[in-house]
Amino acid sequence: MTLSIGSPAPDFEAESTEGHISFHKWLGNGWALFFSHPKDFTPVCTTELGAVARLKPEFDKRGVKLIGISVDPTDKHHLWSKDIEETQGVAPNYPLIADVDFNVAKLYGMLPASTSGDVNKRTPVDNQTVRNIFVIGPDKQIKLVFVYPMSTGRNWQEVLRAIDSLQLTAKHGVSTPSDWKPGDDVFFSAAVPEEEARKKFPKGWKSPKPYFRIVEQPKD
Repeated sequence: MTLSIGSPAPDFEAESTEGHISFHKWLGNGWALFFSHPKDFTPVCTTELGAVARLKPEFDKRGVKLIGISVDPTDKHHLWSKDIEETQGVAPNYPLIADVDFNVAKLYGMLPASTSGDVNKRTPVDNQTVRNIFVIGPDKQIKLVFVYPMSTGRNWQEVLRAIDSLQLTAKHGVSTPSDWKPGDDVFFSAAVPEEEARKKFPKGWKSPKPYFRIVEQPKD
């Protein structure tokens, strides 16, 4: 199963470091960042889980819930959390799912449907496809997917920037250009009729080409 932008985020039930989770119920009506890692006690992911924990206030400001996952059991997650706190200065402050039956990894297309066996005998290389980020919207649809190789640590500032764009564009029906940052100008579609556009953007817009309509970022 391959999940793409616009796909429904599959529901599931699983154990986590914060108890039993029914995913859609846990999601509620807000945004969520669902991210995976191939194996506990790996150096790159140790830095990543610490970085996400430090950035939790930024995700909270955006109304984005955090949840991580690997195929390891909860007792290993708890032990690893101590290492993360020791080496990164902060422990995970969000739930980590224990996907010991590979159910969630299969649902989200991170491992083949044929995957089976003892999770404790699997190496990080066996699970190297489990390096995904899914941003899920209030409608429980997938809004963004990042997939990273094992050797490359994820850039969480870029994830925050992308979420800012997703939330802005969903609310105001605009789009953001390359390397956009909050506060920069944005685009709106050339398909919007002139009269409607003037009501929506009374300050007007710049149009260096017929298909370019550049306006200030909406503030409300």
